[in-house]
Amino acid sequence: MTEQHSPVQGRDAGAESSAPAPALEVRDLSLRIGGAQILEDISLTVPRGQIVGVIGPNGAGKTTLFNLISGVLAPTSGQVLLGGRDLTRSGITQRAVAGLGRTFQTSSLFPGLSVHENARLAAQVTEGRAISLFSFPRRGDAASRRATALLEEVGLGHRAEHRAGDLPHGDKRKLEIAMLLATDPEVVLLDEPMAGVASGDVPGLTEVIRGLHRDHGCTVLMVEHHMEVLLGVVERVAVLHFGHLLAMDTPEAVMADPTVQSAYLGETV
Repeated sequence: MTEQHSPVQGRDAGAESSAPAPALEVRDLSLRIGGAQILEDISLTVPRGQIVGVIGPNGAGKTTLFNLISGVLAPTSGQVLLGGRDLTRSGITQRAVAGLGRTFQTSSLFPGLSVHENARLAAQVTEGRAISLFSFPRRGDAASRRATALLEEVGLGHRAEHRAGDLPHGDKRKLEIAMLLATDPEVVLLDEPMAGVASGDVPGLTEVIRGLHRDHGCTVLMVEHHMEVLLGVVERVAVLHFGHLLAMDTPEAVMADPTVQSAYLGETV
């Protein structure tokens, strides 16, 4: 898909109000494909520094919402704002430069390269250098040092020389987060980070996700079917149902909402 390009100013530009703009704001976002209304008038606000969960049954539009926010898809109508700046017509690259990072349901690693080489490539881009699979700098260079530090942070320091494609799912997710952190994101979209992860690896990955917020100050929007994990880390929950935003509130309020119980959970919680 061809990216739409429009100028994106620096992250600190355009802040005229004394009150900080929300980290992420979606206004009346809709997507129609042919005769099908996939999402309709979705509006939500994610304040700076919060972790917000997105739940809903299969087909509710969760990944589509992420695709619209990250620029993979263009909306039929509505706006996407990052830090108060309208990025609706900006491409994926411009959104990343503006501070938006994302992981996907399926792994997006270079499976034939080592764990360290994957992290180093991400750090190399952050330094403004062209990504290159054929340039392997010394371990002492800045990109390599950053890669090493981030791998240690997510618990993969001991696997640095392992082939990324050979990692278990949980460690692949950790590597993806390390690569994401190398880009210095302000807002992070996590699309089902626990998908395919063995139960024994869930606590460690959950702690890595908490570290995004606690140690790096990232604002996080997270889709996750593992309800115990999601409710244990988020401050608010948005519920999607057949392309509509059904509710957005604290986890306790959402889980107690009879409409949510009927539409999503199907039974009293």
